[in-house]
Amino acid sequence: MSSIVTGEAVVLELRPAGFAARGLSILIDIVAQIVLAILLVLLIGNVLGGALDPALTGAVVLISVVLLLLVIPVTVETLTRGKSLGRLVTGLRIVRDDGGAIRFRHAFIRGMLAILEIYILAGSLAFLVSLFNERSKRLGDLLAGTYAMRERVVVRPRALAVLPPRLTPWAATADIGRLPDPLARRMSQFLAQAPRLTPQARHTLSVELAAEAAQHVSPPPPEGTRPEEFLHGVIASRRDRDYAAMMRQRERSEATAERLHRLPFG
Repeated sequence: MSSIVTGEAVVLELRPAGFAARGLSILIDIVAQIVLAILLVLLIGNVLGGALDPALTGAVVLISVVLLLLVIPVTVETLTRGKSLGRLVTGLRIVRDDGGAIRFRHAFIRGMLAILEIYILAGSLAFLVSLFNERSKRLGDLLAGTYAMRERVVVRPRALAVLPPRLTPWAATADIGRLPDPLARRMSQFLAQAPRLTPQARHTLSVELAAEAAQHVSPPPPEGTRPEEFLHGVIASRRDRDYAAMMRQRERSEATAERLHRLPFG
């Protein structure tokens, strides 16, 4: 995973594409170009027939090669901001090193180098360069300042906070006020990432968050409650209470709608 820090000091986690995914997307693009080349040859043959002399035939072939290998790929990549048919299928996108969308300059450099790397050298140069780069960049990416990013990433569902059994009597009567959104978000993120933290960092963060959350809770939890247990209790109680309130509101709305749609004198 690659981390990028924006100007607002926000850390973006971007997943560079692996070598296999990039190779598959390139293979799909090459197959599409071959199919397009066959259709172009058939079209030119049907329209012009045998009316072309050798010099004009060579010019048409040269223009067709440039169109298929450079003009169309660069145009598609520029208009779609880093997409192609192969990347659309594999869920990839070409982005700048800072995570931004590419422009014509980046697409043109990548397209020019692709003729050498992929077509003339049969992908051998791109393969060798990608092996020694942590983002699987080929030579065109190194010169253009780009790399392939995964757009479709499987997101694992977060584990829900569970109310500790020993805090159930306390949670039933505790007055838990509305938590500020930034604090609630930090508490949820901490509980989700706690198993991956070091013991010292986990304890320090839990103590800090519990001290902030205690300002919105009355009475305090029972004596001997660990900070992380307290955070679980607060988050779980707020979630259950909000869900119960939403269900009551939904029932009232459905009852009102039923009365409004009931026939008069029915």
